Amino acid sequence: MSDDRAYLSQKAIDPKERLIFALDVDNSDRAREIVTQLDDAVVFYKLGLEMFLGGKYFETIEWLLSRDKKIFVDLKFFDVPQTVGAAVKQLTNRGISFVTVHGNDEILKAAVREKQDLKILAVTVLTSLDRGDLNDLGFECDPDALVLSRAKRALSIGCDGVISSGREAKALRASLDANFLVVTPGIRPVENTEEQSDDQKRTVDVKTAFMNGADYIVVGRPIKSAPDPYAAASAIQQTIAEIFT
Repeated sequence: MSDDRAYLSQKAIDPKERLIFALDVDNSDRAREIVTQLDDAVVFYKLGLEMFLGGKYFETIEWLLSRDKKIFVDLKFFDVPQTVGAAVKQLTNRGISFVTVHGNDEILKAAVREKQDLKILAVTVLTSLDRGDLNDLGFECDPDALVLSRAKRALSIGCDGVISSGREAKALRASLDANFLVVTPGIRPVENTEEQSDDQKRTVDVKTAFMNGADYIVVGRPIKSAPDPYAAASAIQQTIAEIFT
């Protein structure tokens, strides 16, 4: 393998499943409209807090599963360990693939104990944070150092993978076992047409994310806000297909 592909994921993942669409809408009707519009261009969907608070969260999950879609529950559980473990347990045996957990060792351990058929993804550092934000929060270190530290702890506990910016993915692959999952949000097109109000700071494009070692990418606004969301998703899928050919 050439050096530029040294960190490319070798896991047996269907290339079309490597794109996860962030279904960040505030109601189930809008969610179904977008999913129908995206049709076969997207297989994997992430449902976060906005969708959860909009109502009919689990009904939407069941509807997606009936359409042979894969589910990523992104609620970033952060609470006392017993509560987090109980929440994770509620998600088992529902056909859900991934769930995010955010917290210290005991919180992650509680989630791992209850995961059964789920894969636990530990949140490292949100892609909306940069060095200045981390300083404000009391972390006097670079984002990549904090990501690596948190990833090491999460994997030693038994988490299946991490949420990490594409900027730190290469360091994770270079330092840790390649078997764990790296799911990368904050993906932007090569020519970033997002407005200046974009809250994602540590972003990369599709090709860079995968070449740095991501197994999956999470894309939301660049697809949802495109003039033709189906075409935008299909273009990303074409890029992924070319990378993994």
